[in-house]
Amino acid sequence: MSKKIDISKILTLGHLKKSGYQPKSIKDEVRDNLIASIQNKENAFEGILGYEDTVIPDVERALLSRHNILFLGLRGQAKTRMARQMVDLLDEYIPTVAGSEVNDDPLQPLSRFAVDLIAEHGDNTPIHWVHKSARYGEKLATPDVSVSDLIGDIDPIKAANLKLSFADEKVIHYGIIPRSNRGIFVINELPDLQARIQVSLFNILQEGDIQIRGFKLRMPLDILFVFTANPEDYTNRGSIVTPLKDRIESQILTHYPKSIETSLAITEQEANILPAQKEKVEVSDLVKRLIEQVSFEARTNEFVDKKSGVSARLTIAAFEAAVSSAERRAIIHNEKQTQIWISDLSGIIPAITGKIELVYEGEQEGPYEVALNLLNKSIRTIFISYFPNPDDIKKKKPVKKSPDGAVQKQPENPYALITKWFDAGNHLDLLLDMKDEDKVVALYKVDGLFGIVKKHFPQANEKQASLLMEFVLHGLSAYSLISKKMIDGKIEFKDLMGSMMNLGSMNFDEDDLNDYA
Repeated sequence: MSKKIDISKILTLGHLKKSGYQPKSIKDEVRDNLIASIQNKENAFEGILGYEDTVIPDVERALLSRHNILFLGLRGQAKTRMARQMVDLLDEYIPTVAGSEVNDDPLQPLSRFAVDLIAEHGDNTPIHWVHKSARYGEKLATPDVSVSDLIGDIDPIKAANLKLSFADEKVIHYGIIPRSNRGIFVINELPDLQARIQVSLFNILQEGDIQIRGFKLRMPLDILFVFTANPEDYTNRGSIVTPLKDRIESQILTHYPKSIETSLAITEQEANILPAQKEKVEVSDLVKRLIEQVSFEARTNEFVDKKSGVSARLTIAAFEAAVSSAERRAIIHNEKQTQIWISDLSGIIPAITGKIELVYEGEQEGPYEVALNLLNKSIRTIFISYFPNPDDIKKKKPVKKSPDGAVQKQPENPYALITKWFDAGNHLDLLLDMKDEDKVVALYKVDGLFGIVKKHFPQANEKQASLLMEFVLHGLSAYSLISKKMIDGKIEFKDLMGSMMNLGSMNFDEDDLNDYA
């Protein structure tokens, strides 16, 4: 509002006039409040991460221009969430004619109901104050949405009860859009709306006319429209008809987090972890990064449909599943505290398979195998941020000579002791529900494993070192220096060549050998 007024004392139209209240359009209202927000260095879109330099400035420019907005982007890109937060840019309360279905402004009434009521009662017309939270309307576009749902229709029951003819404007039942007058109205997944229904929005966006069963109504509705759409919908399910798209002034492209740091912050903010779980389960930064990397790998994976997108919900659900996986293990063994081990990440597979759409080749491979592949690629990518790149060691570099003719010594293989231990016929089995202390004892059996962790992370305590030791095994497996196989509730680590030879003697086909490696 232009100035502070005591709404508890303004109960009639006469009181409202005396207060000096000046009506304002919804778009001017949002614009003025946004200007104040920017001047006060406030964030109008609190909790929307990763859009600070891209989407949010575009939205602010659109709102300052008093534009209707189309958010265009893949699933899970906070399109609807941004629309809902625009409610915070509304005035706290606005006055309406009491009993009005379309939030009539007492000083500028639109509906026949409000006009007649004011004509009858004048300055004694009762006023109702509407909170900004009630000035938001939202509709998911589905094929069964009708014009009457959105715009309105004749209500025969109302006509019968009031003993009115169908020619009387009072028999109209208004749809959700007129009822959102003086507010924000959102249509999600706009391409799913049938073309003939989209056409019914033309005049509302441009001229403010609405047409209901032949009634000639001139109702310049005051609405800020926000639409959302997924680019994939244009070919899969429908499209936005060109004249409607032309009437939506600003089209804003959304995107997924561009950095793992932003993705980490989003998951931290959105994951629903209970206080009891936080007390029982410790989550390392390493595990958090591994989980986030899964979504980054999925967005570029050949088996995953890139047009469908990989939502941030994948990592949120995966993080929650990982915590619960560790919690379950702790409950089984009556442990007061535990941490998420790398082996616990096998518990996030259901969260991955439910959040990705596969191309034909991915369907042939199978959702479970694709999910395992994504997890292994995540381990492979993150591994070289913590330890030397095994690929650099596997490459045979030419012998170099110094200027004086002496042969330069090649760097030693930091993983030599570990691979030799496995090459000697040793193997390590880590049960998925293994007690923490038993897992630590098992990890220390592998020669060289603790040594490489201590070399690169000398400050790590026993719990951190044990996790990193397990990470090294999974990393070496991802780089094909040792073999890893999940079977019957355990992860089995062996030497690579011996395992492949054993498989060969069992007459496995080539695909099985590749999967095993």
